[in-house]
Amino acid sequence: MQYRTMGTSDLEISAIGFGCWEMGGNQYGDVDDQEEIRAVHRAIDLGVTLFDTAAIYGHGHAEEVLGRALGARRKEIVLVTKGGLGWEVVGGPTTRDSSRAAITRGMEDSLRRLGTDYVDLYLIHWPDVNTPIEETMETLNDLVRAGKTRYVGVSNYSAAQLREAKRTAPICANQVGYNLFDRRWEREMFPTALELGVGVMAYGPMAHGLLTGAFTTETTFVEWDWRSRGAAFGQTLFTAENFPRNVAVADRLKEVAARLGTTLPLMAIAWVLQQPALSVALAGIRRPAEIEQNIGALDVRFSPDDLRAIDEIMSAAAGQVNTIPV
Repeated sequence: MQYRTMGTSDLEISAIGFGCWEMGGNQYGDVDDQEEIRAVHRAIDLGVTLFDTAAIYGHGHAEEVLGRALGARRKEIVLVTKGGLGWEVVGGPTTRDSSRAAITRGMEDSLRRLGTDYVDLYLIHWPDVNTPIEETMETLNDLVRAGKTRYVGVSNYSAAQLREAKRTAPICANQVGYNLFDRRWEREMFPTALELGVGVMAYGPMAHGLLTGAFTTETTFVEWDWRSRGAAFGQTLFTAENFPRNVAVADRLKEVAARLGTTLPLMAIAWVLQQPALSVALAGIRRPAEIEQNIGALDVRFSPDDLRAIDEIMSAAAGQVNTIPV
């Protein structure tokens, strides 16, 4: 395993992180809780220290499963969760609420589900335009003072929002979607993060399945799988028109991976990790074999010619946009 710091903070983390969105069990196909628990144990044995979850994943289910999995090994890892997304009924609308009351209550709910009295890093999941950033950041400061979290950060914040947040709280992380199909954040936010000493946590390095190499043009998604709607954070990567083109792009990328002596998913993770702003790549895990494979990305190296070849192939991708998700 390789280890990095979260930006310029002193929080040390594994370069490969264990993403728990799939663990929620309600948006990414069939997931077995016991298999997830075995995967958590295997990841810790392999040196993975960063585990990232959120209250909204499975409406609390992912936090509950992760809490059960960690048990007595809780202090061996860096535990990250996210708040600020609320719901009244499971399956109903999700609302953004980063008010003082919502974040304070959300933290207590997360700690209860996780079975711990603190987390290592607490993130605001999405910007809430109806709550002043200063109020939200002051609330995070209060959580640190109360011992509920050791470090604080944000997720999906633009460069301007990140700069404003950093004025009030010691933000050390910004978690955003980043992969070969989605490079929107690197234009403005990445340089700002480097300037401010904020580490970037990349979710979706395998483009939500497109870069696993497992999809064909015949692949379909069940209705409750979020990808069945065709869009991925504002990009229409999975529509009936664009999906076959993007599968073809992924097939061409497999050829580059083969020349590098690796696989497409490992090349995809390695490509994310070579970005200077990155502190950790988060890949969703369902079973032990997946985390065993993912750490192989740390051995992949690119030449300038390799990177140019990848860029040339990606120019044929469909459904990409330049604006960041809001």
